[in-house]
This record gives sequence, structure tokens and C-alpha cells, in this order.
Amino acid sequence: VDDQELIRFGFRRGLEAEDDRVVIGEAADGHAAIAQAAALRPDLVLMDIRMPGLDGIAATAAIVREHPETRVLVLTTFDLDEYAFGAIRAGASGFLLKDAQRHEMISAIRAVHRGDAALAPRVTRMLLEHVTPRLGSAAAVPGSPAEPAPPTEDPTTGLTDRERDVFLEIARGLTNAEIAQVLFVSESTVKTHVGRILAKLGARDRIHLVILAHRLGLVDDDALPSDS
Repeated sequence: VDDQELIRFGFRRGLEAEDDRVVIGEAADGHAAIAQAAALRPDLVLMDIRMPGLDGIAATAAIVREHPETRVLVLTTFDLDEYAFGAIRAGASGFLLKDAQRHEMISAIRAVHRGDAALAPRVTRMLLEHVTPRLGSAAAVPGSPAEPAPPTEDPTTGLTDRERDVFLEIARGLTNAEIAQVLFVSESTVKTHVGRILAKLGARDRIHLVILAHRLGLVDDDALPSDS
């Protein structure tokens, strides 16, 4: 989804070169994106933010609300784009910079599709810095769902010890594969734990788990791994 045809063309060409990816539709604005998502039920949507008519924030919120099985990966020009953080609050599952290399784009798409978050540790820090102070505030993002009030008690008390271990590693920004290495378990076991954690905590995806962990003070920013 992008109002610039050449941008859409470039992303389509890059994706169609992959045997395990199929591009099933395009849209030039938020209204068309919502209609296409309803008609085609894609696994994942690449969503631009700044578009005429209905922007990507409102479109993301609508798609996530109506089709929770569809993931949205935000396209943004700058990693500090406030609009992109608004899309995360609306339910997007990650960032992708428009100047990303082809392998970075494919990696981000695969990460979101398998349930990981497409957020490098540096971006995770920025997400927490920008989003956490706004969660539960009166300032709502147009078209986005209402944010939950700050938790009055620790909702993670219902997690098992192993689920809590996995939860904390997610909060540090680790992928399923990295968590499996740290905890000496299989990746499929980690995936099972992640599913149970999401269900128990009522979180849509890993990004919201990261935000929750930091809001509860369970992990500090120094715990995030570096990009280097």
C-alpha cells in the first residue's frame, strides 16, 4: 500500500523474486487498502503511512480490527517518524524503512509472518521511548483502537516459570530462534510458549509484549541487545 506507483512497483519486483512470497494485491490509499484486505485476506500488508485520503494509521487500525489474522508491516521514510509509531499503536507488527535493502525487506516480512517482530534493538528503544509515555494517555491516534489503561497489577503472575523466561527474552528483543538458543530448547517449543503467553496476557503480538514488560518495569533498556 503506497500512493507512489514506482514504490509499489519496486517492492512488488523484490517480493516476486522470492519463491515463498506471492503478491496478491496493491492499493494507493487507506480506503483501497481496507477494501483489498477484506477481499483478498492477505497474510501480511506492507503499509505506507503518509497518503492522501485515508492515511496508513487509520487503515492499519481498521485492518487489524476487522482481520486480526492479517499482519501489517509499516513502511516509513525515517525510523523516528512519529506517524510510524502511531501505526504501531494502531496494531502494526513492525517497521520497514523504505530505503531498506532487498534482503532486509524479505527478512522483515518473514519475521512478522512467523510471529516475530520486525524491530531491531535500536528501533525497539525508540518505540519504547515514543510509545510508552503515550499508552493510556488521553491523546488518541485518529482511527486507532483505544489504548488499555496502565495495569494496576502484574498480569504475568499467571505465567509458568518457563513462559515468564520466554516473555522476558521477548522483551529484550530476541527472536524465537535466539530465545531457543538462550534457553536451550527447540524453536517449536518457544513458538508454543509464545502463543500461550499472548493468550494469557491478551496481547496481539510481540510488540505489545515488549511494551507491557517495560511498563511493568520487568526489563530495562540496558537489557536490550545492541545492533552491532
